[in-house]
Amino acid sequence: MKKFNIRKVLDGLTAASSSSSTSSSATAQPGTARENDAVHETLQSEHFQLCKTVRHGFPYQPSSMAFDPVQKILAVGTQTGALRLFGRAGVECFCQHESGAAVIQLQFLINEGALVSALADDSIHMWNLRQKIPAILHSLKFNRERITYCHLPFQSKWLYIGTERGNIHIVNVESFTLSGYVIMWNKAIELSTKTHPGPVVHISDNPMDEGKLLIGFECGIVVLWDLKSKKADCRYNYDEAIHSVAWHHEGKQFVCSHSDGTLTTWNIRVPAKSAQIITPHGKQPKDGKKPEPCKPILKVEYKTTRVGDPFMVLSGGLSYDTVGRRACLTVMHGKSTAVLEMDYPIVDFLTLCETPYPNDFQEPYAVLVLLEKDLVLIDLGQIGYPIFENPYPLTIHESPVTCCEYFVDCPAELIPALYSVGSRQKRQGYSKKEWPISGGNWGQGTQSYPEIIITGHADGSIKFWDASALMLQVLYKLKTAKVFEKARSKEEKANTDIVEEDPFAIQTLCWCPESRMLCVAGVSAHVIIYRFSKQEVTTEVVQLLEVRMQSEFSNGDSPDPAGEQTPTLPNPGASPSPQESEPPTQPQTGSNSSDGPRDNIACLQVRSSPLKQSPGYQVELVIQLVWVSGEPPQPITSLAINSSYGLVVFGNSNGLAVVDYLQKTLLLNMGTSELYSPSDPYHRQPRSPRKVRQSSGATCDSNDGSNTSEDRCKSPTSGSTSPCNSDDERKQRFIEKVKFKSRRFSKTVANDFAKISRKISSSSEQKTDLAKERSKQWHSLTRKKPTCCLNQVGAAARMTPKGPVCRTESAPNFYAKDNSFTRSRSSSVTSIDRESRESISAFHFCESYPRKTDSVVSPCLLVGTTQGTVVMVALSLPPGVDQRLQQPVGISSCGTMVTLKGGILTMALLDATGALLPPSFESWYDPNSSDEEKEKSRRRRPASPPSSQEGPDAQYAVLCSEKQAKVVAMPSQTRVYKHNITESSFVLRADVVQMAGAYCIACFCANGHIMTLSLPSLRPLLDVNYLPLTDMRIARTFCFSNLGQALYLTSPTEIQRITYSQETCDNRQEMLSELFTPVETPEAPNRGFFKGLFGGGAQSLDREDLFGETGAGKASRSLAQHIPGPAGMEGMKCAASGVVGDLARARIALDERGQKLGELEDRTAAMMASADSFSKHAHDMMLKYKDKKWYQL
Repeated sequence: MKKFNIRKVLDGLTAASSSSSTSSSATAQPGTARENDAVHETLQSEHFQLCKTVRHGFPYQPSSMAFDPVQKILAVGTQTGALRLFGRAGVECFCQHESGAAVIQLQFLINEGALVSALADDSIHMWNLRQKIPAILHSLKFNRERITYCHLPFQSKWLYIGTERGNIHIVNVESFTLSGYVIMWNKAIELSTKTHPGPVVHISDNPMDEGKLLIGFECGIVVLWDLKSKKADCRYNYDEAIHSVAWHHEGKQFVCSHSDGTLTTWNIRVPAKSAQIITPHGKQPKDGKKPEPCKPILKVEYKTTRVGDPFMVLSGGLSYDTVGRRACLTVMHGKSTAVLEMDYPIVDFLTLCETPYPNDFQEPYAVLVLLEKDLVLIDLGQIGYPIFENPYPLTIHESPVTCCEYFVDCPAELIPALYSVGSRQKRQGYSKKEWPISGGNWGQGTQSYPEIIITGHADGSIKFWDASALMLQVLYKLKTAKVFEKARSKEEKANTDIVEEDPFAIQTLCWCPESRMLCVAGVSAHVIIYRFSKQEVTTEVVQLLEVRMQSEFSNGDSPDPAGEQTPTLPNPGASPSPQESEPPTQPQTGSNSSDGPRDNIACLQVRSSPLKQSPGYQVELVIQLVWVSGEPPQPITSLAINSSYGLVVFGNSNGLAVVDYLQKTLLLNMGTSELYSPSDPYHRQPRSPRKVRQSSGATCDSNDGSNTSEDRCKSPTSGSTSPCNSDDERKQRFIEKVKFKSRRFSKTVANDFAKISRKISSSSEQKTDLAKERSKQWHSLTRKKPTCCLNQVGAAARMTPKGPVCRTESAPNFYAKDNSFTRSRSSSVTSIDRESRESISAFHFCESYPRKTDSVVSPCLLVGTTQGTVVMVALSLPPGVDQRLQQPVGISSCGTMVTLKGGILTMALLDATGALLPPSFESWYDPNSSDEEKEKSRRRRPASPPSSQEGPDAQYAVLCSEKQAKVVAMPSQTRVYKHNITESSFVLRADVVQMAGAYCIACFCANGHIMTLSLPSLRPLLDVNYLPLTDMRIARTFCFSNLGQALYLTSPTEIQRITYSQETCDNRQEMLSELFTPVETPEAPNRGFFKGLFGGGAQSLDREDLFGETGAGKASRSLAQHIPGPAGMEGMKCAASGVVGDLARARIALDERGQKLGELEDRTAAMMASADSFSKHAHDMMLKYKDKKWYQL
């Protein structure tokens, strides 16, 4: 920590004095440092603050729910102690209990803006929902009792709590104190009962008599308890265990559900025998015997209507012979019984009714069903019981999320375009009614920039989400699996698949918002390129390109013992161009016989029939890596696309490949070691070459890394010839190479071992193995004779029934000791191979200076590897649109630019003023539109920004790895700044993002720290220990975006959005939605004249006198412990804001009450005066006629 603090102090001094940094940033050259001082950095530490904003998705592992029928708010509790509250579309809230215990029950204080939660750790909590961030006001922790059931009557402040011992305690929800009134289990059951009745599974009061409490015990006993007399009125016994109880609204009957699948109906005045016993799903025997037992009915609800038959809704109760049948919800209405199958097991359900009063006709209109992974709302008012269209983003987990990307401040027209094509994908048959959960109000946020989240899923689907204004709404869904044929049998599936499950799963994706180009890489080593179109097309043949990528090291090949090796030369008569060669009469296919290993076989079979593509993203090209000599293709680790160049590049542990998706050709296919130039100190040569099977149309190329772009990369359509013309030239080149490497051999090995001595722990082991491997490589190279290899474009493209297929035989330059490094298919994998395998980890298209001597920018590709090497690759693009579609693109490696500790994560370019230089792009145009519209769109393609080279260096390359960050001046390639991000951990995700009008690097480390570094000086601006890496899901989905936004998948079903912007944190209260809105409680049902006259209506109970301290005494202090509300400052602020609002509302209500009291006092005074006057006149009349007889009147 001291070292870090010293760095911060030095950075502060550096910024203040505008001098070169000395600790966390290092100056490479004095001239460069003076130039860097001109870059004015505006970002400071006060611009950053980390906080959570909102959570989207389905609550993970739900356990309970509750609904406020007046506020129209839904609450869902989970097994991890989380609370999710939902109102209208866009109104969501997340809360978390500190203990993390499962939420077993929720109870709303209806229309009071409060919620009571009961947890599995025997604690109950009162949540205040009258503030935007709900907070706990009170908590009560039971010490000697286990909570099993809670019940809060409507408009009551006394909460009934049933326990595992069978006792019932009563809590005042205003003060959260226990009442001295306790219902003991031994007093509730009959004295003759010898066994314990079990836990309390149900508590409810009689809808027509609040003084009568119905208590259900697990053993099957139901007790009607008289609260006033403190004794049991009636007891109802049944042989089977009880799961739930439901009242008829008139309070004369109730229904119980039992463990044998039966429903028993009881009249409260006839406890001896049930009025009715039915088994909804049981088979009724003809001889009148008892039906066969069924599965338990877990819950039943009994709801009445003014017109028509009542509804009885229940879950469970299916017959035991229905093995494998999905969970069902049964709706019984009159004589009809509807069984509704659900996709997932049912957790709980609630029947939504028009009135909150239990003593009135309920008038049910919907059933809300909480499933393990879904929320379903069924319309009871329409025939067939259709479901409502869910407005919440609860389908994130429809298929498991495998990757995620976040784009902030996108082009404004993107969201409408995606919504227009996505609206056609919506299902039909939904209920025509509005979504009934409609409480709350949206936030008044000031952020108006568009935000888009893209999620890739295990089934190959990709979803685009509108994430603007802290909301989330699905825009469009793309199914990539439609491109491939479905496996018809298990044998066919296991034949070539490299993954047992989810062969279409998305591994990584790259999206260009400006051009709307989408590139997707799957786990089956396939890449699909999509274009966006608003018109529907039918693709007769899917364009396919097959690539053969082979490893660098091989244990199957070794140098010839005699030192001789016969070079494999191409057939002199073979045509190097596909245009000149005739297509074969029979399409060549890969070998997959039982005698030999699989070869040239793709993992998935591309669709051969015509593909109808709806408006939206449509397939442009499919690229597949094939099996090589029995070894499966390695998974793709990095991917990039550039719409301006028309190129796609992808890499894995074998190397990289560059594809021209405009010409549908493979431009480059090389191993990682071939990227290095011969004079590169980090150059790693392969072992002995593998003999290559020669194919027609093959070309021969040299392994020399100093080849020009014309020699290194030839398109199959270019008609190029082999640069290897004779054996003499090849031998002479090889001799010169060996001499050069022999001179550098001892120095290289010495440097390697010097590095080893400076490393510790795991890094030392890695470098040791790498040094040994390098020394073996150098020894083997001095003994070899030259071989001519086919590496970049090994075979010409040829037509197959699937379409044009380019089978690339790039085997000789890729050698592997174990080709299945990540798949662990062979036991011969050694630690040396694991540590020394260098994979491609990052790409970045840019316009920069490929070489130190260049003075003009040109298209380039930065390649980053897992060994921390950054290689510059120059791109030569033909000028003009027409020439671009006909002439090949030239590619040449310019060698290593810089090395860092750890694998490369991200790369970017800055101009001389510190502004980001984004990759060039082509503006979007509809590929299916007319040629005139295409030309107009192409004319709008932005030109590359001219480079204003005022000084020796006009650009800065920003490079970030798992351990450190560096800023390199271009074109001199001198290091300007360097910062060691972490020593004990490693960076999982790093991005160069825009923040407050400037740019910085945002990093997320495996130890949970989130950090930001200024650019270009790499000053630490933020370092917060936020979230330790507890699940690889977080590492796979964490991503930063512009304007201080970030997100990650916090659970398999939920996305957590956070912000590291101080401005966003300050405005968060305004941006969040409100849950509670003032609504008048509906009027109580009219008792009617006769019910009021004869006492037939509902009877109230003065619970205060019965449960208060004066009537019931004090409860035992050791029974439960009262815990005050949140102690954190944030909770205190939220609670304070809520209290201030409550006080303001109370003050207004008090003023109104005073005004009404004044008016009442005036009216009372007037009535008193009128009464006095009437009394005086009546007295005078009495005196006047007092002594007169009746006949004198």
